[in-house]
Amino acid sequence: MISFYRMKNNLLYTFEEDLAKRLKNPAFRKVWEDSEPEYLLAKQLIEKRLQKKLSQRALAKKLHTTQAVISRLETMQANPSLNLLKRIAVVFDTKLTLRFH
Repeated sequence: MISFYRMKNNLLYTFEEDLAKRLKNPAFRKVWEDSEPEYLLAKQLIEKRLQKKLSQRALAKKLHTTQAVISRLETMQANPSLNLLKRIAVVFDTKLTLRFH
């Protein structure tokens, strides 16, 4: 999916174009790259939750936690414990895989 944004002069540009420009800034690039694990976790959590047709509240109930915890995970505002990640994998009937590159 390509997102378009309007600039002050009414020209359209895409998220990808904006990101490419911003990644030229070394400070921005470092923050962007450092946030990749959280982004990948959030993306996969949202995708799996939607595939299972679960709301945040329903997923939280199955995990014996709160909707706020799920929201924080999906917005990259939390660092989940390994125990929570294993419980999420069980609810999604999937295997949890961790790796170092």
